[in-house]
Amino acid sequence: MFKYEMRVRDYECDLQKVVNNSIYQNYLEHARHEFLLSKGVDFATLAAEGINLMVVRVEMDFKKSLTSQDDFYVTVEVEQVSRIKFAFIQSIRHSIDDRLIVAAKTLGVAVNAQGRPMASPELVSLLV
Repeated sequence: MFKYEMRVRDYECDLQKVVNNSIYQNYLEHARHEFLLSKGVDFATLAAEGINLMVVRVEMDFKKSLTSQDDFYVTVEVEQVSRIKFAFIQSIRHSIDDRLIVAAKTLGVAVNAQGRPMASPELVSLLV
């Protein structure tokens, strides 16, 4: 399981002094990108080759809130859903006590230069 550590920045909090719900998607995406890079999958290289990795669905369950300066980590696991679709199973957890903050599932697919979904050896390589 891939694990990426982060810290809440002050400007990510709303008037209630908790991380705004939309920010959690940024955390999840950043961790997915770091996961992909750790596996040798580079977005810029793929895009230059006419292959784009696209999110088609996101499911998020909010359990607790993070506040300013909280240390947390995001986990990433990947599973193949179909020949062309992959699910990134993720969680955001507080670093101090490992309490679950957000549980998420993001479905993704590779598309070619014409915008058509395609099988991607780069995504399949993530399962190894």
